Amino acid sequence: MPWKIARSEALADPDAARHKILEKLQRLPELDNAEEEVIRVLLDAILMVEAYRGARHQITFLPEMTQGVDHLLRELEILDRADALAAV
Repeated sequence: MPWKIARSEALADPDAARHKILEKLQRLPELDNAEEEVIRVLLDAILMVEAYRGARHQITFLPEMTQGVDHLLRELEILDRADALAAV
């Protein structure tokens, strides 16, 4: 995904990274079941924070937690690409 925020970018300027994410999320109302997607990602974010709180080992279910985020980002990217194709 071309808009994906690099770890270095997020660490160097968290406010700019947040702004970039908010711009992308402006398209949420265009998704089917947007509310459901956001709830799933929010639950994963909470679990991720709790899992890493004081942990010194790899979280085994972290890959599964990122799937919801990846799905949402793919859906938003599809909208952007469809707009780009429609503009041609």
